[in-house]
Order: sequence, then C-alpha cells, then structure tokens
Amino acid sequence: MSQPSNNNCESCPVHNLGNLTKLGINMSKFDFVVALTGNPNTGKSTVFNALTGLRQHTGNWPGKTVTRAEGGFVYGNKQFKLVDLPGTYSLLSTSTDEEVARDFILFGQPDVTVIVVDATRLERNLNLVLQVLEITDRAVVCLNLMDEARRHGLKIDDRRLAKELGVPVVPTAARQEEGIPELLKYIYEVATGVYVCRPHRLEKTHPRLEKAVTELTLKIRKEFPNLPNERWIALRLLEGDQKIIDAVKSGELGNLSRTTQIERAV
Repeated sequence: MSQPSNNNCESCPVHNLGNLTKLGINMSKFDFVVALTGNPNTGKSTVFNALTGLRQHTGNWPGKTVTRAEGGFVYGNKQFKLVDLPGTYSLLSTSTDEEVARDFILFGQPDVTVIVVDATRLERNLNLVLQVLEITDRAVVCLNLMDEARRHGLKIDDRRLAKELGVPVVPTAARQEEGIPELLKYIYEVATGVYVCRPHRLEKTHPRLEKAVTELTLKIRKEFPNLPNERWIALRLLEGDQKIIDAVKSGELGNLSRTTQIERAV
C-alpha cells in the first residue's frame, strides 16, 4: 500500500546530477533517472525493451569495457531515463560488472532502482534485492517470468512479499507485457514521492561486529551528515572496500547527503 510522503517537494528528483554526469549520463531532457538491475537470466533486457520500446541506445561506461544501454519513456507527463545496469549476482564490487552496478546506485542515487527477479528462482534472487535495499530506499521489485512460475505450478504472495521487503512488488511477464502498466505506475509513484518505501534492512549482527559498526556509523554521521545509507557505508569500510575508502578520503561521500540533494532540487 502506498504511504503518504512527508517531503515538502514530493515531485522533486533526488538523483545526484553531478555524479551522474561523471558517469556519462546526460539528464538534460529528463526529469527522473531509473536504474534497472537484476541477476543474469531474469529477463531484465526484456523488461528494459518493454519499458523503453525503440527509444534506446548503447555505449560503454566511462573507462570500462562494460556495455551500457539507456532508454527513455514518458509517464504522467514526466520524462524518465532508464539505465540498464550489468546483470550481477551481488553488489560487493568483486568484479567490474558488480562495481559498475554498485557505483551507479550508490553515487548516482537514481530516483528509482527497479530490481528484476526471476519468479521461478526467487530465493536465489533475494540476495541482490536485500543488497540494493541496503543502499537505497527508492526501489521497486519486478517479479518477472510469472508465466514460467505459473507453468511450474508456483504461487507467490506478492502482497506479503511487498510488506516484508517494504517496497512495491510487481508481478510481470515482460515477454507478453503483462504487468508493465503496473510497473510504470509504481516507478512513477516512487520517483515522485507518492509512494514512500520502508525497505527491509538487516539491523543486528554479531555483538562485536555490531559494536564496531555502531561506533563507525557515529563517526561517519558526524563527518558526513544526512547520508541515506551510513550503516551500509560503515560495513563496506570494515570490509576494506577500496572504492568506499577512496570516497571517504576524497570527501566524495559528502556529495551523497540527503540535504544536498533536497537543496539542489528546491
């Protein structure tokens, strides 16, 4: 169920325009940017095509050999840019594909991240879903390949799953464009603040790790106020994630502040 937003600028974009520019994304003709992520073989490309039609082009990520596909669509009189991220099983930045996907969601701060999952292998896909929800609180889960799930006699309670995850869950069969209108609706509602997500996040770990995470989170909060994902940042620093370490040293992490984004939007 949609929840009312308390944001004074409900329809304002929250993406980080400066970082998107560094990532090679041109937003001059678009209101919102949407990231499309998911495990390989979930039908992510089919979802991308269903959302964008022929309004798309391909290229490479800056400094990478990884291909990037971009497209666009209009909904509710708003222009949306859709960026298809590399298919990946995690966001732990152990491969170039994972690094590209993780950096776009973290530093680009898309207005919505659509996570495409395979309804026939849901348990294998939830790992990526939970990792994305640790980074952003603006997400929609696209429960794709529902036609295959029905063929195998599988039933999924998408309403309960949405309640457990704290974000919209939309059943789709993208090859038949089943569920695509509903997916567009929820993308629009999350982007404009009509639907406020309350994503599930792991809050408790081993006591010793929890102590370290709590102490580091307090220091991060003091140095970089209003980050939307400070606990996740603390966990990555404890793991020795070099990209996050560099972002702290350079001060780039401060560009992710919620206050900065709100002030820019207003």
